[in-house]
Amino acid sequence: MSEAEWLERARRHCFRGRLEGADVGGPVFVRGSGSLVWDVEGKSYLDFNAGQMCSALGHCHPRVVEAVAEQLRTLVHASSTFHNTKEIELAERLAATLPRPLDKVLFGLSGSDANEAALGLAKAATGRFEVASPHVAFHGLSDTPRQLTFAFGHSSLPPGPPGSHALLAPYCLRCPIRHTFPGCELACLDGSMELLDAEVSNGLAAIITEPLFSAGGVIEPPSGWLAAVAAAARVRGALLILDEEQTGLAKLGTMWAFESEGVVPDVVTVSKHFGGGLAISAVVTSEEIEAAALAGGFSYAHSHSNDPLACAAAVAVLDAIEEERLVERARELGAHLRARLEELREHHPLVGDLRGRGILQGLELVRDDGSPATEAGPAIQHACRAAGLLLSVRRSGSVIRLVPPFSSTLEQIDEAAGILAAALDEVGAAANLSAARA
Repeated sequence: MSEAEWLERARRHCFRGRLEGADVGGPVFVRGSGSLVWDVEGKSYLDFNAGQMCSALGHCHPRVVEAVAEQLRTLVHASSTFHNTKEIELAERLAATLPRPLDKVLFGLSGSDANEAALGLAKAATGRFEVASPHVAFHGLSDTPRQLTFAFGHSSLPPGPPGSHALLAPYCLRCPIRHTFPGCELACLDGSMELLDAEVSNGLAAIITEPLFSAGGVIEPPSGWLAAVAAAARVRGALLILDEEQTGLAKLGTMWAFESEGVVPDVVTVSKHFGGGLAISAVVTSEEIEAAALAGGFSYAHSHSNDPLACAAAVAVLDAIEEERLVERARELGAHLRARLEELREHHPLVGDLRGRGILQGLELVRDDGSPATEAGPAIQHACRAAGLLLSVRRSGSVIRLVPPFSSTLEQIDEAAGILAAALDEVGAAANLSAARA
């Protein structure tokens, strides 16, 4: 069956409100292996968005496939009222990757789900209801996290849970208060906290933030910002929730992104490639916070929230991270990718900034006057897709995000850089021609 026929079937029956817009064309994918996916026409693509970042180990990782196949013969689903052996094993394994006292684990299905649970836990544990997050954050699209998701998907919403606040994010390239780090002494955070203190009614329950803002534009906070956020939360009796769903589990060259700042949060959430492509997420906190949340009436579960099938896949993922030394692999791949992106910046005026760590990297596209080139990103994305490279566009089109899977080879990174360079040439030439005609 042709791609056009598949798309016609999709138009008839698949809901159009998808993450990247209502009208989605091809390709239509049929299989994947490692860093490659194939569409129904047989064309292959380098998947440098790792699916929805959930296949960062690589599509159909053999260890995950084997673990799932074995579990399918044993126990697929178990009641969330009772424990099962795979859930217990996974909770132990995940807690072992984190610093004490983070050793109590609750499982969910997705990133939105985990953040929903984490925010509910914080409110129950503190007896408060107000929470805050930076203005470039992405925490999910279920009701409560969506009120704290400011990167996109926030407009035209009905009123949500009361007490959701924004902080100024440390977006140093485009500082919202026109300061420069380090001379600013993190004025964005100080000003945000002063305003927040004026807004909250009975004290702050939590600050939730990403250690690096992935969907918000691959924006990395300056050194010291995360520790300052932790201190600001502590002074106010609030919990610090770190959303490590897009940054954790070796992606940035450390097991957890917060390790580089020496911060230990009160709550951590994780999802994305945690299940090796299967749906599973987790919330990890301390025994003390667990006790306070339970005393506050907190409970949380879904019909499939601790299914042994997904737990078996996640155990296999942790095995792969350890045994295949994926922390080191992320550093190796990230260094090679950054070197190729630096070459692009030298030769392409559209590339105004490079950001990110490990296998999560971003380019900010700029016009001649330094303003965001929002029109360039979608054109570059389209050209790359036509040439066999999948990537994502953020910040209304001005940021290109690349997430090559751990399975990528250096040659595949070189190939992707070549495709991206050709797309930058094509889009840059078209922009110059339009400017000349104007």
